[in-house]
Amino acid sequence: MARMHSRKKGKSGSTRPARREKPVWVELSSEEVENEVVKLARKGFSQSLIGVVLRDSHGIPLVKVVTGKSINQILKEHDIKTPLPEDLTNLVKKALNLRKHLESNHKDLHSKLGLQRTESKIYRLIKYYKSKKVLESDFKYDPQKIRTIVMR
Repeated sequence: MARMHSRKKGKSGSTRPARREKPVWVELSSEEVENEVVKLARKGFSQSLIGVVLRDSHGIPLVKVVTGKSINQILKEHDIKTPLPEDLTNLVKKALNLRKHLESNHKDLHSKLGLQRTESKIYRLIKYYKSKKVLESDFKYDPQKIRTIVMR
């Protein structure tokens, strides 16, 4: 798929493991992996960071291969919710950092353009999540109000 704001085609970030069965080197059971996911989520880790920590420290290539459930499904079962989806949170953090930079560097035209591009991605994601009923239908992107939600 083409990138939104460049003329390049782009690549996906990484390749997934080829096998769909549990590897022989994974010593943790599915219950232990679920408990680890819940413990990391309660510490405040995002879903992608949970996957990275499990991969790097416990040798688990994919949580879904070991448990049969994705990290998102495990968190829903244990009623652990985040105020915003992770991709939207990352974009909002980026936009807030750009706004902070533009307060002291108001002539930086490249950063202004970057802020416009980032906020257009935010608006597009909000529209998508409203249609999928992940966000409320009256949700509005206001940088001052959303700062309190994201910076927790």
